[in-house]
Amino acid sequence: MKYKGILIVVNDCRRALKFYHDLFGLQLVRDNDGNMELSGGLYLQETGYWEKFTGKRVLSRNNSTELYFEEADIEAFVEKLEKLYPDIEYVNRLMTHSWGQKVVRFYDPDGNLIEVGTPV
Repeated sequence: MKYKGILIVVNDCRRALKFYHDLFGLQLVRDNDGNMELSGGLYLQETGYWEKFTGKRVLSRNNSTELYFEEADIEAFVEKLEKLYPDIEYVNRLMTHSWGQKVVRFYDPDGNLIEVGTPV
């Protein structure tokens, strides 16, 4: 068995692809009509497919998982985030943990939680 990555549910794969490309440089690897594989092991599946396949309703902003990225120049990342997506919904703006790591947490346009932190 081989671990491939994580799948997140989105309302529109094209919009989500643009978001993850704009902010994190992820590239489209495969497009299977409502299901996309991006570089870095991120998979996107549109809400309609997810709900049909699982029989479960999607709970946006459920705060039970997060995508985690690291960025050494986090201040520049936050500037880019605010320039490209000025209406982004923050969980917490740029802060520094007691151990010295700087982090910012926000939701993607579909309510998936993202954390970007400086390398530990």
